[in-house]
Amino acid sequence: MAGGIRPRLLVKGLALMLSLGMLGWGFKVSGLHDLLDTGWIDSQVRGQGLSGDMVFLAVAIAGVAIGLPRQLICFLAGYAFGLGRGSGLALAASILGCAVCFFYARLLGRDLVMHRFSGRIARIDDFLRDNPLTMTILIRCLPVGSNLLTNLLAGVSSVPAGRFLAGSLIGYLPQTVIFVLLGSGIHVAPMLRISLSVVLFLLSAVLGVFLYRRLRHGHSLGEELD
Repeated sequence: MAGGIRPRLLVKGLALMLSLGMLGWGFKVSGLHDLLDTGWIDSQVRGQGLSGDMVFLAVAIAGVAIGLPRQLICFLAGYAFGLGRGSGLALAASILGCAVCFFYARLLGRDLVMHRFSGRIARIDDFLRDNPLTMTILIRCLPVGSNLLTNLLAGVSSVPAGRFLAGSLIGYLPQTVIFVLLGSGIHVAPMLRISLSVVLFLLSAVLGVFLYRRLRHGHSLGEELD
């Protein structure tokens, strides 16, 4: 990633989007969608009001904290709640799950993380320390990388917690909306929403690469977060 994003990684992101969208749409049009009524989202979340929101939020926070793909959480939020409410809940789950990882590494897991990822810690610390808010936003805008690993490495680095979490919140927003929109397409205008999600994903990827090249100031993440 020293000069940009390798095509293989961008293709992986697009493949994830299309597979999620087409899987959900396939369930809907085939009639197999009715089988989801026994699933936890349809039985415990959708149409359950505030209690459903809280169930989803608790499960989603735990999922983000243990390293489930954030894109999947956002997709499920779109499926369960639609674009507006789903985006809010997915963003809340993402930042709270991020905080759990960050503070676990900073307060409890420093020795474990430093032993396992000592070389990568120095790299991310060098990348973030001069302007932690801006550089965190930049990392989150890139359509590649491990959310879990980024959170753990930042937790044992010297980056201030407030700036890292604020940057993560801002940087999470584009992909959150994109994947929530994708999930909401199971119920409303699936092909339109899948197509729009792909276009927005490509635009956000181009923006992320552009910002990375303009703002890194000689620092490089290399392949540390891929």
